[in-house]
Amino acid sequence: MSPTSRAGKTKFQIDLRRHLREHYINENLTHLICEIAEASKYIIHSISTGDLGVAGTSNLYGEQQLALDVLADRILRKRLDHSRVVANMMSEEMDEIIPVSPDCGGKYSVAFDPLDGSSLVDVNLAVGTIVSIFEGCDLLQSGRNQVAAVYILYGPRTTLVYSVGKGVHEFGMNMLREYTLLQENITLKPQGNLYSPGGQRNLYTPGVEAFVTKLEERGVKLRYSGGFVPDINQILLKGQGVFFYPHLQNLPEGKLRLLFELNPMAYLIEQAGGAASDGRRPILDLQPQQIHERSPVFIGCKKDVALAEEYISQLEDGKGDVVEKKAKT
Repeated sequence: MSPTSRAGKTKFQIDLRRHLREHYINENLTHLICEIAEASKYIIHSISTGDLGVAGTSNLYGEQQLALDVLADRILRKRLDHSRVVANMMSEEMDEIIPVSPDCGGKYSVAFDPLDGSSLVDVNLAVGTIVSIFEGCDLLQSGRNQVAAVYILYGPRTTLVYSVGKGVHEFGMNMLREYTLLQENITLKPQGNLYSPGGQRNLYTPGVEAFVTKLEERGVKLRYSGGFVPDINQILLKGQGVFFYPHLQNLPEGKLRLLFELNPMAYLIEQAGGAASDGRRPILDLQPQQIHERSPVFIGCKKDVALAEEYISQLEDGKGDVVEKKAKT
């Protein structure tokens, strides 16, 4: 993209709201995405200055909540509640859908992980916010029905990546705490030279182990931060690579949550020309049966994801190692 495009304006002068309007996004969705961006300004301030201790509470998974988890959740819920364009919302930190408005017309339902990777904050590693947006009141839909997905990365700099089905675009927070355009239409190569593996390797199933061995034989480099948002961001901005947190021998459904983490990231990766699979079928075709459903994931360059599916199909079919999920018909 030319830095002096758009009638003499540099790309760094194009803010998020203007970019959404230039893509003819309706006013309510534009407002919602901008509200999420606004919430992130308060979240990054909390990360920089807030309490790194525990909140004295646990989430529904039995995981001890950090004070920052609770604060980030409250900030995002408050912005969404006051946006006047949200019908329902669901946080990874909560155990039920939160109704906002009984009127679904022109409104959206939002699922979000307010501070993904929060356990990395105290060692000063990058973390992020992940958001999935559906039209209307229903959150238990196939990810294929998303109308937008957003993530915000809180690293050495704060960046926001979004898609509304018209490409994937990156914005950076400037000194005035405004998001301005950095890159438009980010794309992935068909095959990459880096991989980010989650889970204990000694618990990998035969197909996953064969897949990793093949990557290593090809000379693919291991690049894993321990955070889902920074690892996906690395793949997108480098234009190549594959992330996976597979089904494990003791964890057949994987670790990551379909609604809060996998659907939005799969939407963004597909929009960039990549693929996302549970090892058998596209993530976006999975029909969630419950709010906090988990799934294995292989996400990134198309050929790398296809290779994982091939090994799983060859070595695990009929052995029950890959959990069957209902795909929306």
